[in-house]
Amino acid sequence: MTDIGEHSSAAPARRASELGLRVASSLVLALVALFATAVGGWIFALLWLLAGGAVLFEWLAMTKAEPGSTLQVVLAGGLVALAASAFAGASPLIAAAICAGALVAAAALGRSWRDRGWATGGFAYAAVIAVVPPLVREHPRLGLVAILWMFAVVWLTDIAAYFAGRRFGGPKLWPRVSPKKTWSGFFGGLVAGVAAGGIVVLVAGRFGVAAPVSFAIVVLLSAVASVLSQLGDLGESALKRRFGAKDSGVLIPGHGGVMDRLDGFWAAAALIGLVLAGVQLRQGWAG
Repeated sequence: MTDIGEHSSAAPARRASELGLRVASSLVLALVALFATAVGGWIFALLWLLAGGAVLFEWLAMTKAEPGSTLQVVLAGGLVALAASAFAGASPLIAAAICAGALVAAAALGRSWRDRGWATGGFAYAAVIAVVPPLVREHPRLGLVAILWMFAVVWLTDIAAYFAGRRFGGPKLWPRVSPKKTWSGFFGGLVAGVAAGGIVVLVAGRFGVAAPVSFAIVVLLSAVASVLSQLGDLGESALKRRFGAKDSGVLIPGHGGVMDRLDGFWAAAALIGLVLAGVQLRQGWAG
């Protein structure tokens, strides 16, 4: 018979082991991401294409969109074409045509309206991951600093939310979706995310790299990105709960799938993608 004391001592040890695995995985992923960011070019674009592809496969597997294998092949091909056209600087019309073709293919191939809806949603979700970071990295007014700003806001929001929630506890943020998240963690993450975003821009300014917007706008964008990153985390938790999945996949030790690791970053990338699209549309109208 197992002693009760053995259970009570094993639980903290197991939690410590899981936390250590999460930290180790996070450090490895961060180093890979920072190395690719520093190098830029096709290496950076390839990293995010692979991440987008993994997200697409995890989404289709979790939502059980059918026919699974066919949708994976067709939508992955569309994702590769979209990422390649964006990296090559092709016209936005070409990118729009590729997106439309992939979505039409998903609609035609899906066995039901349910399958079509989840397949098209998965492609749109994965496209943000595969396309936006390389566009930001190659942007003449954003580049390296903007990617580091995105990393800083999302990573520090996630870390601070975790530890603030554990330290202060209190009312739950959205218990039906994520029972462990608290309002104290939310505000701790928000403060840390804004501070991290501001520090990145200030340090870049010291090295002669000026931000394309005022510091007040940087603070505002950091706050919005921090909030969205936490909402992105909650959104993925809701999706997993909808389909009874603990994790989106098994690729990352201690974290689960790639979607589990990039849910917050996806929301921040979507924000920047919308900003870039808005600026381009405004310039087009002005021209």
